[in-house]
Amino acid sequence: MTSKLAVEPLAVGPLMTNCYIVWDEGTMDGAIIDPGEDADVILARVTALGVRIDKILATHCHFDHIAATAPLKRQIDVPFLAHEGDLFFVEDAKDSARRWGFDIEQPPLPDKYLEEGEKIAVGSLELEVLCTPGHSPGGVSFLHGDMVFAGDCLFQGSIGRTDFRQGSLEVLSESIRNRLYTLPDNTLVMTGHGPVTTIGDEKRFNPFVRGEGPR
Repeated sequence: MTSKLAVEPLAVGPLMTNCYIVWDEGTMDGAIIDPGEDADVILARVTALGVRIDKILATHCHFDHIAATAPLKRQIDVPFLAHEGDLFFVEDAKDSARRWGFDIEQPPLPDKYLEEGEKIAVGSLELEVLCTPGHSPGGVSFLHGDMVFAGDCLFQGSIGRTDFRQGSLEVLSESIRNRLYTLPDNTLVMTGHGPVTTIGDEKRFNPFVRGEGPR
């Protein structure tokens, strides 16, 4: 039987960040992508699904995408993987959250840094790392088949903010055009906030970055 990647989305935290539990339906081995808050809710759902989590992944390291990392690691003791370009945001996460009026536990430093083109095992399946900076310097997306976990790079009808520290509209636009819009139109975009969309719809209708193709 061919294994399939299963996906369970959870909107967590005060900023309603999309956290994704992903797993190989054949082996039940899985990962947590962007645990933005509510570690107890995430763990309860993992337990109910019967998934064995062996890693935590971050599309980027703004506090609303990694706030539950410390309590999760305390409970399940698995490695935390993120891009080195966002190390500053990990180190600054507690203070950054405080500036927004939130109190979080300081996240741990990544156990391993993600690299462009790297294949991350999820059971017998793989997520390919695509570097998609711009919203943050270490932003990445995770590609598997006809779905891409794009974090805050691309939304339905919108794009990630670039007015945060170390953000760049020019770099983000290049990431969308050259890394995401080159994927097949039927690719599902699992966004960091809000609903799922498709590459084809965003190329046609997104008012911020139209699908002119690579530059």
